[in-house]
Amino acid sequence: MKKMVSIKASEVPTARLHGYLLGAVGPRPIAFASTVDGKGRPNLSPFSFFNVFSSNPPILIFSPSRRVRDNTTKHTLENVLKNMEVVINVVNYDMVQQMSLASTEYGEGENEFVKSGLTMLPSDLVKPFRVAESPVQFECKVVKVEPLGKEGGAGNLIFSEVLKIHMDTDILDENGSIDQFKIDQVARMGGNWYSRANLGLFEVPKPNSSLGIGVDQIPGHIRLSNVLTGNDLGMLGNIEKLPSQEEVRDYIENNLELRSILSSGDEALLHTRAQELLKTKAVLSAWKVLLADIPTHRDGQKE
Repeated sequence: MKKMVSIKASEVPTARLHGYLLGAVGPRPIAFASTVDGKGRPNLSPFSFFNVFSSNPPILIFSPSRRVRDNTTKHTLENVLKNMEVVINVVNYDMVQQMSLASTEYGEGENEFVKSGLTMLPSDLVKPFRVAESPVQFECKVVKVEPLGKEGGAGNLIFSEVLKIHMDTDILDENGSIDQFKIDQVARMGGNWYSRANLGLFEVPKPNSSLGIGVDQIPGHIRLSNVLTGNDLGMLGNIEKLPSQEEVRDYIENNLELRSILSSGDEALLHTRAQELLKTKAVLSAWKVLLADIPTHRDGQKE
């Protein structure tokens, strides 16, 4: 017989109970929710308390919980209560790093589309913007918000009725249905872990508790790279501060391969090397490679 650990939910601190729930219930689909505040400013944030609950009427429900640490509410909930509209964007593997970066708790009015490097696409029937990179986007009107409690950790069920669906034709099969391999969805697990429907588990470190610089602060010749992907930029934008010039110089001096790439003047090769480092999660080293002094950028950045 299995040896079990049994606990009463009422006797466990909320933060620990939260961890048990998220570790046990998964994989959970992700509602990448776009809203606007009372001044019309965009907000974008992911929520893994999410699913589809009805097709007639078509209802999606997601739940921005009250913060456990201080019992405050999230901008998404505040915006929905003001405007009763939301766009729920499906997250696939190609945008998972940028989605994670958008979960950073930037200040009120900060545009997470800009910080994460994602593209705002006007909606047809609602005010919030769609995420252009998302393979499926649901324009919704909010028909009800149901608070589940008043303490930290309490959810707020947002009942979202789908008004219009936008689908990337690249994810459709010959019958016009969504191909489950082509859509390449990701879902949340416990801790830093995600599940990729096509392949299995992978890890995405949570955004810094201090704010990442954001994709918008990445120099133009890097941000507009023909080599680096959206996921690469999302990882680069999640660093708190860039390495200093001295750190970059020391890195170059101790890296024969990098000096060889710099001698060639091949920017694409330099970006490819940085991308290889990002695949091993060596983000700081990738930045040092990207900030190395290639002649074409010696006199200024290309925008």
